[in-house]
Amino acid sequence: MSIFHAIILGIVEGLTEFLPISSTGHLILVSDVLGITQTSFVKSFEIVIQLGAILAVVVLYFRRFLTDWETLKRLAVAFLPTALVGLVLYRFIKSLFESPMTIVATLLLGGIIIILFERWLKTQKPADEALTGANLTYKQAFLIGVAQSIAVIPGVSRAGATIIGGLALGLSRTAITEFSFLLAVPTMAAATGYDLLKSAGTFSAADLPVLGVGFIVSFIVAFVAVKSFLSFVKTHSFTGFGIYRIVAAIAFYFLVIR
Repeated sequence: MSIFHAIILGIVEGLTEFLPISSTGHLILVSDVLGITQTSFVKSFEIVIQLGAILAVVVLYFRRFLTDWETLKRLAVAFLPTALVGLVLYRFIKSLFESPMTIVATLLLGGIIIILFERWLKTQKPADEALTGANLTYKQAFLIGVAQSIAVIPGVSRAGATIIGGLALGLSRTAITEFSFLLAVPTMAAATGYDLLKSAGTFSAADLPVLGVGFIVSFIVAFVAVKSFLSFVKTHSFTGFGIYRIVAAIAFYFLVIR
């Protein structure tokens, strides 16, 4: 893997991790387009740049993680379903990452679901603007976590599943998007930490420049993407992301599979 590849994948990770379009799916498919073989080092590299994206959220919400205990308690509850599913189905989940067709299919299906969900949401009563991560019931927090757990399937999108789950429960777009950002930290930290332990020793000192560039690029791009996305959701629906997923699925099908 070259520095150029590290920059491209760092940008992809930073842009897609917190959007409802699946960062994992994009990383795997873009790697295929670039001709990057999925070696042990590449898998470790993808873990490292995910940590860069996590750090962006930690920096942006540093005070919340230190002082907002009510939200933190609900994050702990929301994290549980994904942790349990990940531990029980780890081997099966990893096997799904070997199939680009699985990712293309989930990208396509997810796009259709987002579009249909947005149409359904217009028929419902307005969101409760007073409902935030700090005053969710623990049942609501757990159900958001259940929605997130579906995203262990590559291509589904952790952010997409979490946001749709929160909107269905009556949260505003801003509130569930922020909660999704915060929930990403324990979820991704646990997943990437576990993977990093299992893949330790797959890279040497000579690989550090590539890892460092990918990490830094991912952090910077994710930092900008999180702030921009939060502003975007205040005045826009997610239909555009649904359309993008469908177009991306078709494009990746012809670029990678056919």
